[in-house]
Amino acid sequence: MLSLLPFLPLPIQFYLAIVSPVSINFKMKSGETLIIPRFFFLLLADIRLMSGGVLYIKDDLQISSTQQQILVGSLNVFSLISSLAFGKTSDAINHRYTIVLAAATFFVGALLMGLAPSFPFLMAGRLVARIGVGYSLMIGPVYTTEISPAMTRGFLSSFPEIFINMGILLGYISNFALSGLPQPLNWRLMLGLAVLPAGAVALGVITMLESPRWLVMKG
Repeated sequence: MLSLLPFLPLPIQFYLAIVSPVSINFKMKSGETLIIPRFFFLLLADIRLMSGGVLYIKDDLQISSTQQQILVGSLNVFSLISSLAFGKTSDAINHRYTIVLAAATFFVGALLMGLAPSFPFLMAGRLVARIGVGYSLMIGPVYTTEISPAMTRGFLSSFPEIFINMGILLGYISNFALSGLPQPLNWRLMLGLAVLPAGAVALGVITMLESPRWLVMKG
């Protein structure tokens, strides 16, 4: 059946990718592998939530237009820090725990932003969360590719792009749904609710197997 996977309709491929074993040697399931692309769903949703939340943050924390621009535009700068460090980190603590580190970092950052009483506190949370973004954007595709068998590797590796777009859509929908709440509850929930999926990702990845390639590297 698995030999026919590339020729099956996409919905059937998606179903089989969730319910069927994709690696006999390592007993890994594609449903577990999909935890990694779901992290991209979380990250991109958070980015879109900031674009909506900043409208209320500006009024609530009385920040200037310059501070608002720094808050939104600092994403790539902060992510660059962990993007450059991910190689050394993943080689040192292994690929799976690097994803757990990314999720935990994002969890702490989202919590800090949701509870931020001032602009410096909010920027600190933003910095921590963006470090988690940088780690995940680099190590997520690597880990997904390494634990996937050749038969479904390309199929599973394409899921980050799908979840990225779904995350952007969810972010805008969440902005609309939470915008009707009173301030500052609305923007705090926009930023702080990300702790729930971040924690779920961290717990889910802990139960998964280590990358075979990393195990070979370490002998």
